[in-house]
Amino acid sequence: VNKPQDITMIIAFSPNSSRIIPRIFCRKFRHCAPIIEPTRGRFIMYQFVHRGHIAQIYLTTRAIKILGANGWHFIPVSAVPPRDLMQRARACRSCVAFCKLAIGIRSARIFTPLGLYRLLAKSARHWRAQFTSYG
Repeated sequence: VNKPQDITMIIAFSPNSSRIIPRIFCRKFRHCAPIIEPTRGRFIMYQFVHRGHIAQIYLTTRAIKILGANGWHFIPVSAVPPRDLMQRARACRSCVAFCKLAIGIRSARIFTPLGLYRLLAKSARHWRAQFTSYG
């Protein structure tokens, strides 16, 4: 098992959802889910089903590539999920709230998958710009 600082977390965004969400609120992405790599090459996707119910889906690198080929977008995040993630997930009302809990974001302004995607993409670009300027 990896040490907490070695855990890889990816936030996955999908244009499809099992829920009927108006396109006015979610035009590009309609669902998001955190993917955590507890051991090398093995991933767990925490799929928000409904309030109080999170399904764990075990994935491999090949499965993530297949999801990417089917329209999913991925943003790696440098965050360690809380140890009591599943206990605290009972209070989450949406997939976005669950992803924010996993990452540690407390912004009340982010409530759609697209808003979360834009925030994380902006942070990732900022980090890459800083990293390349020092390298």
